[in-house]
Formats: sequence, C-alpha cells, structure tokens
Amino acid sequence: MHSIETTSSKSGTVSFQGFIGIAKRHSPLVLFGCAVSFLAMGLISSLAAHDNLAKTLFSASIILILGRLLAEIVSKVTRGEFGLDLIAGLAMSSALLFGQYLAGAIVSVMYAGGHFLESYAHRRAESGMTDLLSRVPRSALRLDDGDYREVLIQSIVPGDRLLIRRGDVVPADGNVHGRSAIIDQSALTGEPLPVRLEHGQGVSSGASNAGDAFELIVSSAAEDSTYAHILRLVEQARHARAPIYRVADKMGLWFLALTLAVAGVSVALSGDTSRLLSVLVVATPCPLILAVPVALVAGMSKAARDGVLVKGAGVLEALSKIDTVIFDKTGTLTIGEPAVASIVGNAPSNELLRLAASAELASAHPLGRAIVMEARRRCLTLGHPEQAAEVAGEGVEALVEGRRVLVGGPAFVRSRGMATQFPAVNASATALVWASDGKVGSICFEDRLRSDASVAVDKLRTLGASRIILATGDRAEVARNIAEELGLDAVEADLSAAAKVDVVSKAKDGGHQVLMVGDGVNDAPALAAANVGLAVVRGNLAAAAEAADVVLLKGGLTGLVAAVEVGRRSMKIALQSVVIGIGLSALAMAFAGAGLLPPVQGALLQEVIDVAVVLNALRALR
Repeated sequence: MHSIETTSSKSGTVSFQGFIGIAKRHSPLVLFGCAVSFLAMGLISSLAAHDNLAKTLFSASIILILGRLLAEIVSKVTRGEFGLDLIAGLAMSSALLFGQYLAGAIVSVMYAGGHFLESYAHRRAESGMTDLLSRVPRSALRLDDGDYREVLIQSIVPGDRLLIRRGDVVPADGNVHGRSAIIDQSALTGEPLPVRLEHGQGVSSGASNAGDAFELIVSSAAEDSTYAHILRLVEQARHARAPIYRVADKMGLWFLALTLAVAGVSVALSGDTSRLLSVLVVATPCPLILAVPVALVAGMSKAARDGVLVKGAGVLEALSKIDTVIFDKTGTLTIGEPAVASIVGNAPSNELLRLAASAELASAHPLGRAIVMEARRRCLTLGHPEQAAEVAGEGVEALVEGRRVLVGGPAFVRSRGMATQFPAVNASATALVWASDGKVGSICFEDRLRSDASVAVDKLRTLGASRIILATGDRAEVARNIAEELGLDAVEADLSAAAKVDVVSKAKDGGHQVLMVGDGVNDAPALAAANVGLAVVRGNLAAAAEAADVVLLKGGLTGLVAAVEVGRRSMKIALQSVVIGIGLSALAMAFAGAGLLPPVQGALLQEVIDVAVVLNALRALR
C-alpha cells in the first residue's frame, strides 16, 4: 500500500488571496449597506428634530459614495476611458453645494444600489461559466518515492503518476495506468453516461472519476491541459468588450451633453437652482452603464449552460449579425467516423460481414472497428480469430472457424496472392473480403450525417442565414449528395485549407457576415478568416479553442443553433434596454426641468428605471 501525505504550502497566501477576492466581490453590498444606514439614521434624526445630526448623516452618505465614485472616474480617465458616472458625481456634488442633503443622500443610495444590482446581475449571469471554474482542481496526489503526496497542480509535469480517487476531477491530461477507469465526461462533452477506459487510453482533464480510484500517467502539464484551455477561454470571455460597448459610450456622451443643456436651460428660464439637481438626479445614465454588460454576460452564461463557449462579448455581437454559414463536412455535418453503408458479394451480406468482423476483432483500424460495430448492431455471432496478423493501415489476415480470411485494401489482398475478381463499387472507402471457402465481397463505408444536421440547417435559415455553403476537401460527388440531402445553397469540393480560406474571403468581400463551422484543427485557417469561427469538437479541444471564436463542448449541432439564437436575443435585449431606459430618463428630465419632479422623487424614479433595466437585461439568461 502506498501512503498518502498532505502538504499545505502556500496556504497562507491562498487564504489571503481568498480574503481579497471575497472583499472585492462584496464591496458593492458593503457600500450600499453603509449608504442605506446613514440615510436611515438621518431620517430618524430628522423626525426627532435633530436637524444638524441629520444633515451630518446625510452628508456622510453622500461623501462616502462620492469618494468612491471620484476614484472610479479618475481610474477610467487614466485608462483613456470616459466615465459616464460623471453625471452621478455632479448630482451628489450639487446636492452638497445647494444644501439638498436628503436628495443627495437618496442619490448616493440609489447609485450604490445600482452598482449592487449590477454586481448581483453579473454574478447570476456568470453562473453558467462559474460552474466550469468551480470544478478546477487545486492539488493532486502524486506518487513520489513510493508514497502519494498531495502537491499543487502547477508542479505536475508529463510522466508523473497520479492517484485519481472516486469523485476527483482529473487535473491534467493523461492515460489510464493499470486497472480500468469509469470516467464521467459530461462536463466536457455533454455525454450523460460514464465511459469505461482501459489501460493506456487517454483521459482529458476536467473529467471526473465515477468509479474506483485509478492511476493516471500525465501526458501534459496542467497548464497545457484540455481543461486549462477551457478556463482560459472562459476568463477571456469574461473580460472582452463588444463593439456595442463603444456605441453605448458614444450615446453616453450625447446624453451627458443633453443633460447639461436641459439643466442649464431650465435654471436660466426659471431661476430655480434646485432644478439643476432635479435634472441631474434623473439623468444618471444607469441604463447605459448596466444594460449592455449585463445582457451580454447573461447571454454568454446562457450559451455556456448549453455547452457553448463564446470567447467574448464581441463574438456574441458578431453572431447576431450572421447571414452566411459555411460548413466543413467531415466531423462537422458528418459524424467523422466511418460506418458500413453496403455489402456486395457472392454470399449473403450478413455472412460476409460476420467473417470480416471476426477477423477484425484483432485490429484497431477505424474501418475494422466500423465493421465490428455493424456486425454487433446486426446481432451476428462472431468467431474467434486465430493466427491473426495485421499490416498496419493495409489489412488483417486470420483463421476464422478453420477458414483463412483476408480483409483489407486491393494491394493487401493482391500481396497475399489472391487474384479473385471482386465486385466493382463506387465508394470513397471500401474493404475487400476474401475467405478460403470461396466467399468474396466488398464492404462500402460512408461518413454518415449527424442526426441533427438537417434540423440545424433549417433552424439557421429561420434565424436569418440567407446562404448556407458546403466547403470540403472531399470528392465533389460525395459533397453534392450531402448538399442535396440538406438543401444547401452551394458546394465547394476538393478544397485545400488555403482554398477554404478563399471561399470565406470571397463571401466576406461580398458584404456578408460569415460564420465558418469546422472541426477546429484542419479548418483553423478558415475559422480564423471568418467573422465568427465555430469549432465542433472531435477530440482535441485545446486546438479547437485556439482556432475558433466559439467552441461546442457537447456533441451534435444543437449548440450551433443555440449560439446564434443567444447572440441575436442578447443583442436585441441589450439594445431594447438601452433605448427604453434612456427614453424614460429623458422623459423624466423633461418633467424635472419643468419643475414637476423634485429631486427626492426624481431619485426614486431613477432607481425604478435602473431596476427595470437590469431585470430586462437578465432575460437573456432564459
């Protein structure tokens, strides 16, 4: 038995960093609570006729929030950004200047409340992506000098031998060592059923152990693992800004100019300086500050829950404008694995298939696996292969029930001295079958369409894709058959990777917004050239994440439709929130400028508008 030792190095650093993280996360709530407390105590003091104490408490609320606000404005200016919070700062400053302490305190509470609402909305909106981040392992049990010691995952290197206990998340890519393992890959692939992996088979980090403990031989450092790439993608998505943010910034500049103009005109015409504060209070541009980020982050979280990782808010916005979709074929519209399509020969197809599958039990070739799978699907009883010999990539020879059986390509069969005439077939991949009792035949293969391919194409059209193109390196005849079956608009076949880029560029030059859908590896140049590149993962998730803007973690094409739907809906909700929020604020400004909306009531009305905007933006989660 190996013993297990636990080390707690850097625990103090981790605890301190955790404390800092918690403090940052809850600072909006703390500030809001302080502002509310000062306002409440001030109101109580005012009712008790302690006017000076009330003014002091109201002022404390204003100064606390105003100080934090000014720090944010300075920080933004130093980064070259314009702070739309300037209007709120002017409102609180004006309240202090004109002695409107109660109104100023309400503004401070409403502003702090708005940021608390934004913080809460972001946490709720990010919950789908946080589910991924919460699974990341911090340590692992590594075999060192005969004992298992708990080490930080940063110290794991290829070749390390780890113990993965029941329920543990696999910390790095590797291979099963010794006994078989039962692995739950649902977090990575969406496949709900655990799979059994034997000695030597690969395990991706981020999967979890659903069975007994097993040993893993690490094949890549934790920082280079599959799951690490997912986490980097999630973090990149969290911090990316969409072009619509810049539109909101520009709108904010115009809104600030309008605010100052309305405030100036109302004071000049009425001579009542309190109207300046009334206008500033209802003009705080929270719809611009809150609506866009909340809606887009909510959209990315919704996509993550559907098994779709979107690299950033800008990608989500680009998805909403897609009008042309270009599909790769192999592994994208099709499953990417060969399957038996037909069998022809001088014997019943089931008998030819049974003999071929019996011989192929000794082979790991993809066509051999397809033959065995088809035989098992047909519930055929297979014989035991004896004296099996395989020439890698060419064919296999074995004794099956006393008969010599050859399965392979024409060159392999000829090399064994067989000059038999085999049935002529027209297929991109075939395997010849020869048995010593005179049975001969040809097994034809196909790469079958995904079961949801047709539905996905139809839904893309309803979502606004006016042109859908197939761009593949496969033969023209095969490509045309698939395009006809799915009702695609155009076919480009026999393409190299560079030629696929030309297809994408031509569509973009025609003024179209192009979504390229591929497997993320051999289609990488075309994925990068498109307005949005979407990778349907078939194994190498790391390569897919690097090449594409959007990565489908779950099988099938339903995630593709979900990504486009989420992009369109999130943008619609974001723009809707901005227009409605700014419209209501502008209307309130007109009433305030006319003297019909005092500062206190205006502050309360503005908060109602802010809450409505946030709740509307959160609809993108549904």
